[in-house]
Amino acid sequence: MNDEFIITDESRQKGDEAELRFKNWLDNHNIPYFYIKQDKETFSSAFKKNSAKRPDFMILIPNFGFIFVDVKNRKLHPTYKNYPLDSEETKRYSSLQREFNAHIWYAISNEDYDFKTWLWIPISKVLESGRPKFNSSKSKEDFYAVPPEEFIQIADDDSLDRLFSKSFDS
Repeated sequence: MNDEFIITDESRQKGDEAELRFKNWLDNHNIPYFYIKQDKETFSSAFKKNSAKRPDFMILIPNFGFIFVDVKNRKLHPTYKNYPLDSEETKRYSSLQREFNAHIWYAISNEDYDFKTWLWIPISKVLESGRPKFNSSKSKEDFYAVPPEEFIQIADDDSLDRLFSKSFDS
């Protein structure tokens, strides 16, 4: 791929914007959550040893428990029509998920959607359906190319119920 994703100050700012807009979506839908601060002082030393990664939000779901969500500002690759997701980060989330029986999802949006549509996918599905895994010629990092049809789409006026109902669709 020619236009691979590289973390720059601009992409960091876009990520912060996506997190803020996701937080607003949660607040507008009265969904309880914890926004997880990402600075080093709030990260357990036990996790640092394992190079663990922490998601951005913990969403609390009545009568179920919680899910962790890592929010991403990603655009559909114009040529390949896939969303790039960092393979190392995904593997680290997968390890965290397995070790603690946690449910971890990505939620993706961008300014093209005006952050009014969120594309959700569980970490395990990225590992199963991300195709092909590719190496960025710029950052030298591996990414999973995940097709849009693998995501569950939730619009601004949808509730979180859609996430669960679509999770059980065939």
